[in-house]
Amino acid sequence: MRDQLQKHLEKRVQQCVSSVRNSELICPKIEIKRECISDRKGEIVKAKASGKIRKTDNMAEIKKVFYDVHFQYLINLKGSLYVEEEVEHRVAEFYKEVLVQDVELNPYDEESNEKSETVVYPVITSDEEGEDRLSFEYNRLKAVQYAERWWNSFNPAYKKFEVDCTNYISQCLNAGGAPMLGYPNRSKGWWIRSSNWSYSWTVANSLRWYLPGAKAGIRAKEVSSPEQLQLGDVICYDFQGDGRFDHTTIVTNKDGNGMPLVNAHTTNSRMRYWAYQDSTAYTPNIKYKFLSVVDNG
Repeated sequence: MRDQLQKHLEKRVQQCVSSVRNSELICPKIEIKRECISDRKGEIVKAKASGKIRKTDNMAEIKKVFYDVHFQYLINLKGSLYVEEEVEHRVAEFYKEVLVQDVELNPYDEESNEKSETVVYPVITSDEEGEDRLSFEYNRLKAVQYAERWWNSFNPAYKKFEVDCTNYISQCLNAGGAPMLGYPNRSKGWWIRSSNWSYSWTVANSLRWYLPGAKAGIRAKEVSSPEQLQLGDVICYDFQGDGRFDHTTIVTNKDGNGMPLVNAHTTNSRMRYWAYQDSTAYTPNIKYKFLSVVDNG
């Protein structure tokens, strides 16, 4: 099985840079990625990948292998080179020891307990505007440095969530100097402490409403287009376009066209193009919110 998975992965890597199209070998995700990069006037000039098996499930003649693949893409965009990275969570199915299917898991297919919480809108009490109001200057460099340090691992100082994207972004904002406030009310403020946390810290839809509505601490203003964002700003994603936001990323760089490249958790990603068109969660109904952090808290 390992040999079959290795050969299958090698074919996906070759597809990233090959000019020869073989319909039997084409991975739809890689094809979408290539097309999107081409539309941006760029190309993948080199790719490599490494895999790690997490677990196997045996069911009579069928065996499922759950594994992770760390992809690295060297992208040339208008003469400027950068490396995009992503860790795919995949499951391969073998029938009588023959590989018959290999798909990427969509982490947003099943709602986590945190995501299923009631939508919480920010409520800032007079105490939060007074005693708990903390003046700060958002350090975008430190937020980005933190995002780079922990993009593919988990800071042991914080709780790890199965759907970890917003928890990770909150950590990045906090590393940039954004102060916590609102403890211990989970429906107010933005905070985490030991085994307790606010909805806005961990739930994508709550952070999407909290940042532009807060009157103290970390705040953001909505802008109309991604190119208006700076490093350390936030993008929120409503994959289904149903009004409930599922995912959060942080801007860590810009490409040769001045468009954001983002880091994220859940599907751990680094320097990924902001639009997420190659994501398994992407739908034509996707909606975005572009949130620019207000520097002076």
